[in-house]
Amino acid sequence: MNKRRWVAVGIAAALLLLSLVTAFIPGKDLSEEEAPNTLKGLNKVFYGSNELTEEVLEEGVKGDKIVKLSVEGGIMDSGESSIFSKETYNHQNFLTQLKKIQEDRTIKGVLLEVNSPGGGVYESAEIAKELDKIKAKKIPIYASFKNMAASGGYYISANSDKIFATEETTTGSIGVIISGLNISGLLDKLGIEDSTHKSGALKDMMSSNRKPTEEDNKVIQDFVMSSYERFVNIVAKGRKMDVVEVKKIADGRIYDGNQALKIGLIDELGYPEDALAALKKDKKLEDATVVSYNNEVKSFASSWLGVKVAEWQGLKATQSNEIISVLEKMGSSEAPKPMYYYGGY
Repeated sequence: MNKRRWVAVGIAAALLLLSLVTAFIPGKDLSEEEAPNTLKGLNKVFYGSNELTEEVLEEGVKGDKIVKLSVEGGIMDSGESSIFSKETYNHQNFLTQLKKIQEDRTIKGVLLEVNSPGGGVYESAEIAKELDKIKAKKIPIYASFKNMAASGGYYISANSDKIFATEETTTGSIGVIISGLNISGLLDKLGIEDSTHKSGALKDMMSSNRKPTEEDNKVIQDFVMSSYERFVNIVAKGRKMDVVEVKKIADGRIYDGNQALKIGLIDELGYPEDALAALKKDKKLEDATVVSYNNEVKSFASSWLGVKVAEWQGLKATQSNEIISVLEKMGSSEAPKPMYYYGGY
């Protein structure tokens, strides 16, 4: 058989594989309950599994475990929680990890590594709630700030038993921001008139097409300050500080590790390995096994062809849809949302 025929056979085999995958693996309109067992098996073969697995980082000599958690990137729920997700931080996956810890009686400690500028008010509160449930089970949580743990990154860590940061860490930024864009002046210059009809004077607050009124500004500021008060209370409770004292340092400014240590936002200077060593020593867990969770599965899904097939089936959003989803979660000038976020957005 000559070279040209081998190429033709290869193309035909690839097309056959593609047609089999598209024809026999159920898409989004067919639930797992409805799919035959054979098709479920094919799903696992081609697409892997979403189930969390434990990875042993340090072997121990006892059954006790310490779980290392990692928050890397903006704390936002992009809606992409499948095995096809390439994002650094996956909110739904992280919540699943927190709930898994609550159900495992062998876990005796948590090391929370944070490298985040913060993110959504709602998402940050979700994480803090689940971490509180872990602490209620008498499981100590030690937090370690890496390059940055600002705003929402600090919010989720405030109630930890101990907080470590390096001298170079950027932290603080305790506060709330809600951003919009007003182009009403430009529209006036261009002779463009806003023709919005609304049921009440405040229905289009923060509209980019008209100048905000005094009442607009007051309502939005009250809304922001309500979220700010919740943030301050979280810090005061977690750091065992007076609310008045917290407000003196919670004007949105950032601090490095040394500054944060002086004002009581962290407990010690150190890196993640120092925080882990302290957790082991303080809680007598020197013999514990250190683990982390992951659901990375190398399969057909990880290939270019697998991703494209998944998009055709509706199992994975296209890249443009993913970008739109992230922007919607962050808010926009048309629909701004409050954020525990450092650096603007």
